[in-house]
Amino acid sequence: MAEILHWRVAMARKSAIMMVALLSSACMASSMAGSPAEAQSRRGGTIQPFSEAERNQGAQAHAQILQEFGGEYPGPQAAYVRNVGQNIAVQSGLSTARTDFTVTLLNSPVNNAFALPGGYVYVTRQLMALMNNEAELAGVLGHEVGHTAARHARQRQRAATRNSILGILGTVLGGAIGDNGGLLGSLGGLLQDNAMRAAQLATLGFSRSQELEADDLGLRYLQGAGYDPMALSTMLASLAAQNSLDVRVTGQDARSIPEWASTHPDPASRVRRAQAAASRIGVTGGNTNRDPFLNSLDNVLYADDPRQGVVEGRDFLHPDLRLAFTVPQGFGMMNGTTAVTISSAAGQAQFTMLPGAYGGNLEAYVDQVFRQLGGNNQNALTAGRVQRTTVNGIPAAYASARARTQQGEVDVVVFAYEFARDRAYHFAALAPAGRVAAFDPMFGSVRRLTANDAAAIRPRRIDVVTVRRGDMPAGLAQRMAFRDHQLDRFLVLNALQPNAVLTPGQRVKLVVYGAN
Repeated sequence: MAEILHWRVAMARKSAIMMVALLSSACMASSMAGSPAEAQSRRGGTIQPFSEAERNQGAQAHAQILQEFGGEYPGPQAAYVRNVGQNIAVQSGLSTARTDFTVTLLNSPVNNAFALPGGYVYVTRQLMALMNNEAELAGVLGHEVGHTAARHARQRQRAATRNSILGILGTVLGGAIGDNGGLLGSLGGLLQDNAMRAAQLATLGFSRSQELEADDLGLRYLQGAGYDPMALSTMLASLAAQNSLDVRVTGQDARSIPEWASTHPDPASRVRRAQAAASRIGVTGGNTNRDPFLNSLDNVLYADDPRQGVVEGRDFLHPDLRLAFTVPQGFGMMNGTTAVTISSAAGQAQFTMLPGAYGGNLEAYVDQVFRQLGGNNQNALTAGRVQRTTVNGIPAAYASARARTQQGEVDVVVFAYEFARDRAYHFAALAPAGRVAAFDPMFGSVRRLTANDAAAIRPRRIDVVTVRRGDMPAGLAQRMAFRDHQLDRFLVLNALQPNAVLTPGQRVKLVVYGAN
């Protein structure tokens, strides 16, 4: 959550899709027959180069993507990723000029990768940290280029238009979109221009057939660039392991798979398909470039950037804004550049602030949030009287509303806090009718951080170390900068099995605390 926050629906989307979106972004595997692009290739045709319209669409959305995903990562890793991405992208036939592809390493703590029309390809530093060699990076980027080559964004945009983007968003945020299409559907005037629309489409999930087609193309790009095609399956295995670990860490039910993810094969199936597809290519070996990759990855920022606040277990801590809160047991958090999103099966919420200066009137602030949530339909949400209170010495105000949707009645609560005469923040929470009290402990947990508490918050970074004689996973894992699941995190980060035996001279990744 950046110092100046704006309510942007992209953060809700980014949080809700989180690892599932990334798993679909890198679900690298499939049978090698049947895709339109492959059929075209077999007939002797070529991939159609970028059109001017596609270039313009990507260029317009690029700035929005940077804003919503933390901007370009400022470290030397950005140049490394750009070089790998451009090398793999020219294999696609979209262009032979490397500079026609804009490949960006995003400063985001979310495991994600995606592409826009016109040669714009993105991967987050968090996903890069999960990789173990350059071939895995090339595989993820190649998969995304495959989506571009097959014009999946165009197909997805048509489908989104037919099904209503706002309806899709409502499903993600808890099924609150129904007859009251404005309820959460606008969230501050969403989708007002083509750039924002393209940015939203970048993180919508693809269909199963589109994923498999991108898998096929990505594998061929790997082969053409001389990489080991098996890297697709190893990366996917790491993604599946990370997804499973995230479920255990947050206490969420692994069986609670959103309906919008049901079109994708299960992780184990994807790994098997990727292995089989790579074997069918008939190429053995190939480059992995593990050492150059690890050299580049060393010292990269991991998890949250303290300048945007950090998630520590169930606590959100922002050293610059000097605030903190705690989510209830079983709720997950995702920190973004403009908001913190909180979610579980019991409900959804966001913590953010309204754009513009706070005028010093909390009651008016709460009313304004409800007007934004109602969007163009000002009758969608009719809030009760705003109540005043104090939370841990902080002036606060709240109100609630009930709305009828196609999925049943829901309660919406806005809880705002005055941190200074010119600065206020708020939660907007959504739950099935009568169940919004699940958020009460969170509403009451908002507090100020002392100067000492703020100074103690340090960034986490990747530290690539060389295994010494006698080193074992359990011992190295004790150096991981986490309160819990240290060994599990170490194993997943390094794509190791629980019974792994380390070899002296082997290089592994740790997550350690770095300097501010």
